[in-house]
Amino acid sequence: KGLMVFLNYCKPLELLTFILKVNLQSNGNSESYQERLSRLEGDKESLILQVSVLTDQVEAQGVKISDLESSLVEHQHKLNSTEEMLQQELLHRTSLENQKLSLMGEVSYLKLKLADMEGKQGHGAERQHKAEGLLKELRILKDKVEHLEDQKLQYEKKLKATKVKESSNFHGVWTLKYTTSAQIPLLTVHSTFLNAVQCDVPQPQKVYPCPYRLRRTQSGGLQAADPDAGQFKRGGLRATAGPRLTRTPESYDSARDMNIPFSQWTKEQVCGWLEDYGLGQYVSLSRQWVENGQTLLSATPQDFEKEMGMKNPLHRKKLQLALRAFTTKVIEKSSELDHIWVTRWLDDIGLPQYKDQFHEARVDGRMIQYLTVNDLLTLKVTSQLHHLSIKCAIHVLHANKFNPHCLRRRPGEEKQPTPSEVVQWSNHRVMEWLRAVDLAEYAPNLRGSGVHGGLIILEPRFSSETLALLLNIPPQKTLLRRHLATAFSALVGPQATQEKREYGNATGHVPLTTTAKVKPKKLGFTQFSHLRKRKPDESADYICPIDSGALTMNGVSRLPSAALRGLSPSLDRQAERREQIGIKAEANGLKQ
Repeated sequence: KGLMVFLNYCKPLELLTFILKVNLQSNGNSESYQERLSRLEGDKESLILQVSVLTDQVEAQGVKISDLESSLVEHQHKLNSTEEMLQQELLHRTSLENQKLSLMGEVSYLKLKLADMEGKQGHGAERQHKAEGLLKELRILKDKVEHLEDQKLQYEKKLKATKVKESSNFHGVWTLKYTTSAQIPLLTVHSTFLNAVQCDVPQPQKVYPCPYRLRRTQSGGLQAADPDAGQFKRGGLRATAGPRLTRTPESYDSARDMNIPFSQWTKEQVCGWLEDYGLGQYVSLSRQWVENGQTLLSATPQDFEKEMGMKNPLHRKKLQLALRAFTTKVIEKSSELDHIWVTRWLDDIGLPQYKDQFHEARVDGRMIQYLTVNDLLTLKVTSQLHHLSIKCAIHVLHANKFNPHCLRRRPGEEKQPTPSEVVQWSNHRVMEWLRAVDLAEYAPNLRGSGVHGGLIILEPRFSSETLALLLNIPPQKTLLRRHLATAFSALVGPQATQEKREYGNATGHVPLTTTAKVKPKKLGFTQFSHLRKRKPDESADYICPIDSGALTMNGVSRLPSAALRGLSPSLDRQAERREQIGIKAEANGLKQ
């Protein structure tokens, strides 16, 4: 309709021009549509080609992915097998390390034993040299005695011949009897001395060119058994050393028992006692200085250092403690433990690295009882943890009356041990407990750490965190540390766990570290005036005080003292209660 209206009103010329324009526009649009269509068809073909190429690439990548997945599965199986082999190797390595450590401990013990045997062998060589000298004198005396025996036989023959003859020549017979009776006492004196020398001096096994044979015996006390010891007889018994390598109780002098006071001992008896006591290196100088036992009893430590050349302060302390035991006549059970036992005891409490220092200082059971902080520093024990370990171990010895077999080295039949049993665990028993709670790979780290049952139970600052540090468990392994804390709490019991927690939460608490060192105490200017007023026993800073609470030391029951604080929270509470009771009693006394 619009077009018709437009045509009616338009002029013919204008209408022609309009129709031409419309035709031209329609022709241009049809051409552009065809170009576009041809272009789109070309694009379509190129896209089809691209899609086909991409599908081929996708298929190739899919094949590669499947191959990679199969290879990944194979590598995963290999990784699992290698991990299992690595775990087995680690277990085997830990077992080998444990065997190595045990063998090293046995080797060190054998070395110490070899050193003792060499020292005893050296002393034995000196004795053998002296015995050879005495044997030479013996041979000379034997020759003289045989000569006198021959003379005696000749005189007896002459005497019998004169008895047959007539008694006409009375003067000659009287002279013969006189000479015979004069020779017999001399022969008796020589035979008595010969028997005494044979019974006292050990003789080596040698064949003597004598016309008669001697019967050998291994006993050393023949003097009391032979009533005719004063008469010399052929074919008698002689005492020999035989296969004995050390001194036996029968070979000691009669003055070694406590019946004779030490002050009345002779020089030889004192020197023999020093050698048996482990101080044989000072015997040569002691022979020049010591006259009897009273010389040692009245001497001072400065005299020991000057006259006997005793430079080691622990050797002087050892000698002083032994002499004090002689004067007080108090038999302590700790005196039965020698320095060889102490080296084994260091193995049990986990401190084998100090065995050489303790052996050189000849530290025995009596010295352990009186060890001070300065003594441990002299023995090169500077770690605070090791000081506490030795302190708790001495406490356990006090509680068990210095029983040498009180520490437990192997696990028993108990399923859940009590704290009273754990306190007697050795270092090796604690390592066995770690293996039982699935911490076997960390157990060898406790070797040389000083951790034993007494330290775990009695030391309030020793916690599961301290044990984790000693085991070298990394801090990021929180689950492992939590497992250790749970097993540690079950081991020490709920009461000890609560006490350790309260002690750790107290004000002024200093946590126990593995690197803390102990320094010797230095005297200030204000303390010099009190040195003369103090007694020697009061100024001694014992590592474990003798009057430790609730202990039975050497068979004597003792009460706790304030000097033991820090060893066990339960003992601390007992001491505080006794102090409070004492303060209340004093207050009541003042009121009355």
